[in-house]
Amino acid sequence: MPKLVRSSLIAGAVVAVSVALAACSGGGNGADNGGSSNTQALKSAQVPSPSPTPVSLDGKWKQTNSKSTDSWQAATISGNTIEIDWTTDKGDTSSLYWAGSVAPPATPGDTFTWTSNKDTSKTAHALLASSDATKVFTYDHGVISYSASILGTTTTVKLAPEK
Repeated sequence: MPKLVRSSLIAGAVVAVSVALAACSGGGNGADNGGSSNTQALKSAQVPSPSPTPVSLDGKWKQTNSKSTDSWQAATISGNTIEIDWTTDKGDTSSLYWAGSVAPPATPGDTFTWTSNKDTSKTAHALLASSDATKVFTYDHGVISYSASILGTTTTVKLAPEK
């Protein structure tokens, strides 16, 4: 191969490698204005995604499976406490059914169960309060469920956040 052709090939290869290195380093105009889309994709891939947070149960909850349009169960959860009322007369009347503890998990998850201990200082004089000392609650993808009994009839109540 003639010397002139070989020199031209080497010079061309040096230019190609220099251009490739400049593009990879993000130098030049690309770095001044945020870089190329490939550089942005690399930066995005290196940023850790935020870790999931545990579920917050705080707020008002309403029964979704009541067979009546004028009576249902409603709950209020605040911190580590839950109170559930029998609600009748289209919301005009309420009677305490349960007052107790809430123990949501400290780790993220869509499904978990906790055992609530009854607060007898609140339920002692409530005529329609549950006689159970503890009650098992299940949280499953945004729905809280538990068994409720009155006059010998037991049903599974399902609560969803009130809108």
